[in-house]
Amino acid sequence: MKNVHLVITDLFLPKDFASEVYADLRLPALEKMLARGASTGSARTGFGSAPTDVSGLSLEGHLCELFGVPCKLDAPIAPISAAFDGLGEGCWLRADPVHLRLQRDQLVLLPDVEISAGEAAQMCASLNLHFAGQSMEFFAPHPQRWYMRLDRLPDIETVPLSHAIGRNVHGLLPNGAEATYWHQLFNEIQMLLFAHSVNETREARGELPVNSVWLWGGGCTANVQLQKNYQNVSADEVLPEMFAAAAGIPFVGWSGQWNGSGNNGEQLLVWNGLRRALQRGDLLAWRDALQGFEISYAQPLWQALRSGKIAQLRIDILGGDGTRRVLLTRTATWAFWRRVKLS
Repeated sequence: MKNVHLVITDLFLPKDFASEVYADLRLPALEKMLARGASTGSARTGFGSAPTDVSGLSLEGHLCELFGVPCKLDAPIAPISAAFDGLGEGCWLRADPVHLRLQRDQLVLLPDVEISAGEAAQMCASLNLHFAGQSMEFFAPHPQRWYMRLDRLPDIETVPLSHAIGRNVHGLLPNGAEATYWHQLFNEIQMLLFAHSVNETREARGELPVNSVWLWGGGCTANVQLQKNYQNVSADEVLPEMFAAAAGIPFVGWSGQWNGSGNNGEQLLVWNGLRRALQRGDLLAWRDALQGFEISYAQPLWQALRSGKIAQLRIDILGGDGTRRVLLTRTATWAFWRRVKLS
């Protein structure tokens, strides 16, 4: 019989505006799941037990935990994604292209800078020319996924790009024994890209310049071995697909509705739609996405659990201040006296 493991990001909003955003949302299946399952962790809505040691995990770190990948300083995303993008073995850092905007005394990282493969190749070529002989090499196998290959992994701790989006980057730059060198490198890259001819052309077209890279997710291929903990994986973004590929697990793209088809075993579902809406600051899109998820995924999963088609449903809800875990069995679905409202 099938078990389902569902991961959701940013379901719980800050209390100061949660009630307004949740108003009039009809989420009967999701609310029953949260009310009737055995729960651990912390959540902004206030229900649940005390925080556990998984508090504050990023999606990147959480996926490492689920696939048995140790995280000493960073979640070692770079070697996993480098392999997915066709690069070889080695010690890697993600060096993704970003736009930093000066807002008063803050330098804010803006998301989703569209760049072509040709532009990415030109910029990486310039970076490689500038840093030749310094034991680093830049690659852009995907326009929005750039990499730096190093002779060894630096002694720094970085912040995932997903957590830096829309925030002041001061205080989010690499930390650790070698932080000073990497701050200098960060500034040097900015100066190089600021004057790049590609950016001059982009700005002439009214497009945002790629004026920096975001360094994160360092790891060495030899140290990253994934466990095959799931029968199949489905998600609405590429990161879980990368983990599935590295573990040799079949991946299915996010569909319009969960239908429960496939072999028995453990299925991992990762839904990041709410986080993407919040990163854009679009609360209406957040509401629409949650309402769609209720109809297309929460309700079918709830019915499958009650009818015995699913033996167990585990839900991990990741937020900025903690992780809440809910475990549901068929028996728990009939505990009708347990009630909760997200608002």
